[in-house]
This record gives sequence, structure tokens and C-alpha cells, in this order.
Amino acid sequence: MAAFEDMVAELERSYLETQARLSDPAVYNDHREAADVGRRLKQLEGPYKLSQEWRQAKADLDAARNDPELGEMTADYEADVARLEEELKLALAERDPADDKDVIVEIRQGVGGDEAALWAAELQRMLQRYAERRGFSFEQLEANANDGGGLKEGVFAIKGDGAYSVFKFEGGTHRVQRVPETESAGRIHTSTATVAVMPEAEDVDVQVDEKDLKIDVYRSSGPGGQSVNTTDSAVRITHLPTGIVVSMQDERSQLQNRDKAMRVLRARLFEAERERQAAEQAAARSAQVGRGDRSEKIRTYNFPENRVTDHRIKLTTYRLDQILQGDLDDYTDALTADEQRRALEG
Repeated sequence: MAAFEDMVAELERSYLETQARLSDPAVYNDHREAADVGRRLKQLEGPYKLSQEWRQAKADLDAARNDPELGEMTADYEADVARLEEELKLALAERDPADDKDVIVEIRQGVGGDEAALWAAELQRMLQRYAERRGFSFEQLEANANDGGGLKEGVFAIKGDGAYSVFKFEGGTHRVQRVPETESAGRIHTSTATVAVMPEAEDVDVQVDEKDLKIDVYRSSGPGGQSVNTTDSAVRITHLPTGIVVSMQDERSQLQNRDKAMRVLRARLFEAERERQAAEQAAARSAQVGRGDRSEKIRTYNFPENRVTDHRIKLTTYRLDQILQGDLDDYTDALTADEQRRALEG
């Protein structure tokens, strides 16, 4: 119990210190630092409020135990203290420092040919609708369509406070089971699309040396390979130390394509470093850390049964049509609670 009380005292000290820092003219006049301190204060506000409620509930419980007239209230106060303690433990659980960042999402068709490309396009629409429902902004960075109206690869950014904390759970393999429009015999096919979700890195997160970049420009092309542009506006950037390659051709301006490619490159480098650190921690503890391999099947969407199953938390619902419209909150909430529980156990 003493350890828990120490954690609560540390939370309260951090909150009051952060509050004081925000009032400091030196911080207030530095826009970037003021934004960082403001974000930190917002993170601490909920847990701090819980800590005050917990302290009040403890005081009420002590008063009830020492006052015969309030004795009958003791059980209620004990339940309040236990409930608030549990909520505080979850609030104090270690959180991913990237949770507040914007995200860059890459969707690729997986197994299943044209049907997989159509599914990738539907997944992108689902995530775009979910972003809009949550009040985030959506920005398409690259869309590589195929001749059948599907998506070979799509890259987009989602911006908003806490975007990564919401969309990180979408990273992995999404499997669809349905009868394709091209299937005359009515057989159910299984196809997949993969989603990679990365925190968008700022310059301060990832330093990229120009000497480490090989930049090629070429003429952009559309489905079927036909030339879309008469100038060399498409850009391919290769990060020589890691071999990471990013191509952009959506914009008519070479400069705009270069800027977008650099955003994706920085996000990939940032995520690679996070994964390296997580692997080191895992090796040190002889336990897997992080959210697992992206190639793992995370969710199945079964059209004939109107069913969606998330395999990580064994959650199944029968409202696939609503989920494809971006109604993913039930899954995000359950996955967030599961992450918090695992953080407490760790």
C-alpha cells in the first residue's frame, strides 16, 4: 500500500510542478515547450482529479470508522475507496510516450489478388471514417490504385490529439471472408490487407543526414503503367544506412512529393528505433514487449455472418456494416483496457 501511496504522491507532485511550469514566462514564451508542457498537463489532469477523489473517499472512510453515527456508511465508503484505487492504478499504468502523436498509416493489399486490393480500399475508407468520427483530420499522402478500383497501397496521415493512442491498435493483418463480386459459384473467399501504423516523427525525434539519402526522380505513372505526368515529379528516397525506400508520386510538384516522402521516411525510422528498443527490453526481461508482429492476423471481418472478431482480445460483434462505417470505439476501448491491464501486470 505504501508503494501505491508513493505513486499517488509522485503524480500529485508532477501535476503541480507542470502546472507551475506552464505559468513560467520562459516556458510561456517558447511555443514548442509551452505546447509540450500543456500536453503533459492534460495527460496528468485526469489521474490528478482521481487522486483527489481517492483522498476524499479515504477521509470519508476514516470519519465513518470513527463516528458511530456514520458506521452504516462504512461499507459504501470502502467500496468507493476500492473502486477509485483500481481506477487510479489503471491511470498510473505506464503509457506509450508516442500515444499523443499524429500517425502515418500504410495499407497494402495482401493475399487474394484483386479482391485483396478492393478490401484494402475498404479498410482505408473505414479508418478515414473512424478518424472523422473521432474529430481527427485525414490527409492522403499516396494512393496506388489498381485497374479494378482497388488499392495496392495507400499512405495517409491522421492528425489530432492522441491519434496514435487510438490508431495503434489497427496495425496488423485484417482478414476478410466474403463472396467476391467476380465469384460466379458463390464461394466464400478469404483475402487480407496489412496495416502499418507509425507515430509521425518530428525533426527533434529523428535526425536524418542528407548524406545518408539517395534521391531519385522519375515520371509518375497510373494504373497499368501509363504516364500521368510529363515531368519528372515522382520522388524515390532511399535511406542508405537502413535500406528503407519511400516513393511518392501523387503530387504534380517534385518538392511536395519529396516533403511527403520525408515525412513517411522519418516515421518509419522512428518506428524502427522504437521496435529496436522494445526488442532490447524484451531480451533483457526474456519476455515479449510491444504489440507483437505486424504480420499477425488481428481481426477477421466475416460478411455472410455480419461478424467482426478481434483475435487479440477475443471480442466478437455482429455489426460489420456499422464497423465499416468507422464505428470502431468498442474495439479501441477494449484494446486500451487490455493494454492498461498488461502494463499493470508488467
